Amino acid sequence: MDEHYLKNLLLSVKSGEMDVNLALEKLRHLPYEDAGFAKIDHHRKMRKGHSEVIYCSGKTPEQVRDIFQRMSEKCDLVLGTRASEEIFQCAKKALPNLIYHSVPGILEHSRGKKRKKVGKVVVATGGTSDIPVAEEAAVILDAFGNHVERLYDVGVAGIHRLFSNIGVFHKANAVVAVAGMEGALPSVIAGLINIPIIAVPTSIGYGTSFGGITALLAMLNSCASGISVVNIDNGFGAACQADMINKLASR
Repeated sequence: MDEHYLKNLLLSVKSGEMDVNLALEKLRHLPYEDAGFAKIDHHRKMRKGHSEVIYCSGKTPEQVRDIFQRMSEKCDLVLGTRASEEIFQCAKKALPNLIYHSVPGILEHSRGKKRKKVGKVVVATGGTSDIPVAEEAAVILDAFGNHVERLYDVGVAGIHRLFSNIGVFHKANAVVAVAGMEGALPSVIAGLINIPIIAVPTSIGYGTSFGGITALLAMLNSCASGISVVNIDNGFGAACQADMINKLASR
């Protein structure tokens, strides 16, 4: 729940614009709101710096729509990951200002001013096929208020592409390196710069990539220092970690 929501609630009661019983009914949903099929954590922004992000896959379009409606009443920014076009069309009927980032499948609803951008995070991919996962990270980072620079298709199969763009990393506070196949990109970048790297293995690759397990193990076994690794295709998790690193470095 946004702090300004609570302040406005108190001001409405103080000015007589809102009945005390109505205000108490609104506060009843603290610290979470029970929607029956979901318990919505409205306090997450106070604890974590950003509101709960909805994981849409596995939920019905109606469930996602209902959660977005409830959260948008109390939060300036509401995000949903792994959303389909069907979910978007259903939720948009209730929230006309809803934005759909189709490549990563992210829903975004905001009201008021956009967050001020701070610092810089570079999101890099080994190949073009890794872009959907990278875009999940990049869109989340942008929504959370980070300057984001994308550097796509600079994998080890043509490593000169990375070397000619190495200057892109030097003003960043964190790097999200996304790669499938053998997952070598984070190791190469980590050997060249002294910036924290969040490695994201993707499920891109031929048979022996085992749906991203090969890339995951390669990243976990990297001999380069300064790398942390998230789960396969977890662009959202990488974005959350990069956001914290960048915000700490930008204070």
